[in-house]
Amino acid sequence: MIKNKLARMVFGSTFITAMAVPAMALAQAESTTPVDWRVGVAKAIAAGVAMSVSAMSAGYAQARIGAAGAGTLAERPEAGTNIIVLQALPEVIVLLGFVIAFMIGTA
Repeated sequence: MIKNKLARMVFGSTFITAMAVPAMALAQAESTTPVDWRVGVAKAIAAGVAMSVSAMSAGYAQARIGAAGAGTLAERPEAGTNIIVLQALPEVIVLLGFVIAFMIGTA
C-alpha cells in the first residue's frame, strides 16, 4: 500500500495515462478525405513542440534532482536507491512526450 499522498497521485496518474493513451491511439477511425499540405506542416510542428518541450522540461527536472541528490548522498549514503528512482522519474515525461508526438504525427 502506498502511504504517501503525493506518491499515490503520481502512481495513479501514471497508471491512468498508461492505460488511456494506447486506448485513444487505437480508437481512432480511418480518414479517407484528402488533407491540405498545411495540416501536415502544422502536425509536424506540433509534434516537434511536444517532443522538445517534454525533453527540455525533463532535463531541467533531472538537473535539479541530480544536484539535490548529490548533496543528499554526501550526507546520507543509504538514500541512494531513492535518489536513483527520483532521477529516473522525469524520463516518463520524455516518453509521454514521444507518445503524444507520435499520436499527433499519425492522426
